Amino acid sequence: MLNRRNFLTAAVGVAAAGGLAACAKKDEGAAGSSGGDSKTITLGFSQVGSESGWRTANSDSVKSAAKEAGYSLKFSDAQQKQENQISAIRSYIAQKVDVIAFSPVVVTGWDAVLKEAKAAKIPVVLTDRSVETSDQSLYATLVGSDFTDEGRRAARILQKVLEKAGHKGAVKIAQLEGTTGAAPAIERAKGFKEVMDAEHKDWKIVVSQTGDFTRAGGKQVMAAFLQSNPDINVLFAHNDDMAIGAIQSIEAAGKKPGKDILIVSIDGVKDGFVAMSEGKINAIVECNPLLGPQLMDVVKKVHDGETVERWIKTEESDFMQDQAAAALPNRKY
Repeated sequence: MLNRRNFLTAAVGVAAAGGLAACAKKDEGAAGSSGGDSKTITLGFSQVGSESGWRTANSDSVKSAAKEAGYSLKFSDAQQKQENQISAIRSYIAQKVDVIAFSPVVVTGWDAVLKEAKAAKIPVVLTDRSVETSDQSLYATLVGSDFTDEGRRAARILQKVLEKAGHKGAVKIAQLEGTTGAAPAIERAKGFKEVMDAEHKDWKIVVSQTGDFTRAGGKQVMAAFLQSNPDINVLFAHNDDMAIGAIQSIEAAGKKPGKDILIVSIDGVKDGFVAMSEGKINAIVECNPLLGPQLMDVVKKVHDGETVERWIKTEESDFMQDQAAAALPNRKY
């Protein structure tokens, strides 16, 4: 089980800045005036990539919040490669930034670079995802969601979907996993299976494979699932983008997504709500990407040597198909 030490979740309610795409392997500066502050905080931020609508909204939130806070932001896109993130973090250490924050591609393999940051006396804040490390003092805190609970919520809302659909008999589930080794993939699968094993003996995950959190991956893997297991009647996707990609393969196979194959996914991005309003996704478990304001708050605290709070519970919701039309106009990401 992953150690979720100093676990923080982002507060809801700040709109993401519009339409900015992360630039591959390139630092972007975002400076602003902080009024009475004697020194502008320089934050080095390494993002996983731009693999999904959720990630784009997350990046936009970080950039917008840094500008609002008056911080100098150095932003890099790792293109979902751990070596790119490690290189970016080492670059931030060399530049002597005040604080480093990053959303780790995978959970393992960070000890060496985190030790370098600690030796340089630069505090590190994890965002969105956790890491496994031999020394928990190597990072100050984590700002992110409870992915295990999201998996549990997905299983519980699937039960409601099955009841609403009047489904009888065995539940044959295909699971589209996130990036192998990434915290959300590990923990969402764990939480879903925990509820399934405890409460639903007639459910079975008949096939499970990574779609790497991308639409293209979801489409490709779902096509293979339908070839090997044509009697699948439920899809659990670890994010909306993979579910949207899978819908294309389901339709290409002559089946109706949301009816022939019931679909539950996680995230709550606008395109997911569009698919839900069209009856193609049955339910979505929200994971809010707007971590920027909360992150900037934490950055200021760790920079000033303050003790950060251990836990801030996110106000997230679960949505079913009949709620989509009403909720869609209010989707901010």
